[in-house]
Amino acid sequence: MVQNKIIPKVLAIDDSELIHRLLEARLQGEDLELHSATSSEEGLQKARALKPELILLDISMEGMNGFELLDKLKEDTGTQNIAVIFISGTDEPMDKVRGLDMGAIDFITKPFDAFELKARVRSALRNQYLMRMLEQRAQLDGLTGLWNRTYFDNRLTQEVSEAKRHQRALTLVLCDIDRFKRLNDQFGHPFGDRVLKHVSQIFSGGRTSDIVCRYGGEEFGFIFPSTNIERGCEVAERLRVAIEAAKWSGNPDLVVTASFGVCDMECLEGDVTPEAMLKLADKMLYKAKQSGRNCVKCAKKKKDEI
Repeated sequence: MVQNKIIPKVLAIDDSELIHRLLEARLQGEDLELHSATSSEEGLQKARALKPELILLDISMEGMNGFELLDKLKEDTGTQNIAVIFISGTDEPMDKVRGLDMGAIDFITKPFDAFELKARVRSALRNQYLMRMLEQRAQLDGLTGLWNRTYFDNRLTQEVSEAKRHQRALTLVLCDIDRFKRLNDQFGHPFGDRVLKHVSQIFSGGRTSDIVCRYGGEEFGFIFPSTNIERGCEVAERLRVAIEAAKWSGNPDLVVTASFGVCDMECLEGDVTPEAMLKLADKMLYKAKQSGRNCVKCAKKKKDEI
């Protein structure tokens, strides 16, 4: 199956319409998607929404200047890893030093030389691609191919922050394969690995928006953005049924099961934090185990409790 090629996004932030037209003309034909913002405030909003691979940032803008905007970009976990190239109408050495010290990766002086601009943009995008490939590999579980615990922790923090900012739903699910130690003891660790791999394949066949991670050992974590607990429980139940129905060659009578604990942001009182969501989902998972395993237990929304 041929995957669609991902076109890198570049965001130009400059208060001059002429510069935007010039950049569009100079970068025409390049393998990228160019977006524009004519103020720092608009640029910050678009950076958070678009998550571009590269930002071309003017230093001298009215209101918030380029240095101040870069500070805000680096403070935000959602934008801190975006590559930034400063663009300036002056060739002031101290501006270059300050920008590079703050985290910019390059500096281009106006007016742009077309060949130099293209070369620097290509180089920045290439480096971003390689960095993200390395970062992605470091966050993958070697056995199952799912995201690992490090990725899960970082992504949950990010998704909770985004859900609170945009007032949208977020559901968290924890899953544990039932009596996994017994499987290892009875059939051997290679079979246990086989179970983990097959269960991971079942989990990976869900919705494209779902974030599936190996939380640790035989435990898995799911982050469902823009999903309420009712829908989250439906998905968890479907996965539970699929695991129970799985057939195991060489062991036709074996039935592997799993337990699930589910909560969403509306199940929590006070300030919603990743730690609070994890604690509640883990409580529901424990409740599923105590209820005989092979079931889904969902937290109640606070407004539904009597």
